[in-house]
Amino acid sequence: MSVLWITLVVFVFDQLTKWIVKSNFELYQTKPIINNFFHITFVKNHGMAFGLSMPGGKTVLLFLSIILTLFICWYLWRERYSHLIIRTSLALILAGALGNIIDRALYGSVVDFLDFMVGDFHWYIFNIADSSVTSGMILFMYYSFFIEPSLKSRIDN
Repeated sequence: MSVLWITLVVFVFDQLTKWIVKSNFELYQTKPIINNFFHITFVKNHGMAFGLSMPGGKTVLLFLSIILTLFICWYLWRERYSHLIIRTSLALILAGALGNIIDRALYGSVVDFLDFMVGDFHWYIFNIADSSVTSGMILFMYYSFFIEPSLKSRIDN
């Protein structure tokens, strides 16, 4: 499964960037990179995506995250001979899931630091793992809606 190097590289980059932020920033400290557009802001997310909480708290969230990550591992194994885009999408999702699971398991929260804003619109602060999951899901949907149907139509004809 040659795409697992993607998982490894993204996972290491995610953990490295989180460590750099934790080592160099105080909680809630922000540093403008591009003023009023992109800042590095150190926050901890104790919930799910966008800071949403889950009934049952952190333990249930960690347990469900592990179960879903195991499912992604199984699905990646099942698709190991499939199209490169589906395998890449799953490798990206897996990298992000592992990055955030490690944070939840070791620290009880996820380090977020990528802070974008445009005018009065301020997006949720996120991290490399979140970006990886989002990119993987976009690729997965692209494959599902555009590539897979064309592959099936070729087989059917």
